[in-house]
Amino acid sequence: MVAIGVIAPLLPIPGNYQILTVLSGSMEPAIKTGSIVVTKPVDQYKINDIITFINPQKKNESITHRIVDMKVVEGNILYKTQGDANNASDSRKVQQKEIIGKVLFDIPYLGYAVNEARKPLGFALIIILPALIIIGDELRKVWKEIMKLKNKKKDTEQDKQIKKLKKEVEELENKIKK
Repeated sequence: MVAIGVIAPLLPIPGNYQILTVLSGSMEPAIKTGSIVVTKPVDQYKINDIITFINPQKKNESITHRIVDMKVVEGNILYKTQGDANNASDSRKVQQKEIIGKVLFDIPYLGYAVNEARKPLGFALIIILPALIIIGDELRKVWKEIMKLKNKKKDTEQDKQIKKLKKEVEELENKIKK
C-alpha cells in the first residue's frame, strides 16, 4: 500500500485522479491526520463537498477543507471553505482554478507511511528492507539445497562403502564355504 501511495502520484492516472497526503488535523474527525485522500476534478462543486485546493501561500502544498458557502462574483464562483475542526472559515475564498479536486475517499493513517517513504531514508527502507528479506530467504533456500547435495553425496559414498562391505562379506562367506 505504501509503495502504491508513493508511486501512484508519479504515474499518469486516467481521469485526473490524484493521491494526496493530509498532514494536519483541520478535517478531523471526517479525515484523520495522516490520511491519504483520492481526489478527482468535477464539473461542479457544491456546499458540503470536501475539496483539495492549492495553498495560496505555498504553491507546492495543498489544503483539504469542506465547502461551507459559495458566491458568484463577476461570473466567477468563489468557494468559502473551512476545516471541520476549525472554529472559523478560511479567510480567503477559493477560485475554481485553484481546486485540485473533490475528495472521493480517504485511507486513514496511510499518509504517514507514504510521506516518510518519499524521504530518502524511508524510500531506502521500502526498497532495501524487502530486498534484504527476499535475499535472506533465497540464501536460506540455497543453503538448504547445498546441504541436501552434501547429504546426497554422503549417502552416495556410504552406499559405495556398504556395497564394498557387502562384497567383502560375500567373498568371506564364499571362502568359508570352500
